[in-house]
Amino acid sequence: MQVVLLRFRLLLPSRTLKEKRSIVKSILGRARNRFNVACCESGLNDQPADAELAFVTVADSFTRGRHLMQELEKWLLSERQDIEVSDVLVEEL
Repeated sequence: MQVVLLRFRLLLPSRTLKEKRSIVKSILGRARNRFNVACCESGLNDQPADAELAFVTVADSFTRGRHLMQELEKWLLSERQDIEVSDVLVEEL
C-alpha cells in the first residue's frame, strides 16, 4: 500500500477570510465526495487571497495513487476556472 500526498497552492478570487472559507470548504467537500480522499487546508490560513490545500489517498501502487491525484487536479482546474494554481507537489509517503 502506498500513501500519496498532493499539495496545491492556490490564488483565490477572494478579498476576505469569509469568502475564502466559502471557496475552500466547497472545494474540500466536493473533492472528498468525488475522489474519496482525505483533505484539509494545510497552510496560509490568514491570507484571504491564498490557500494551501492538501489531499491524501491510499492506493495499491504509487502509479494508481498518482493517477487519482492527476484526475483531482484536472477536476479542480475545470470546476473552478476562477482559481489559479501557483504550485503543485505530489509525494509518496
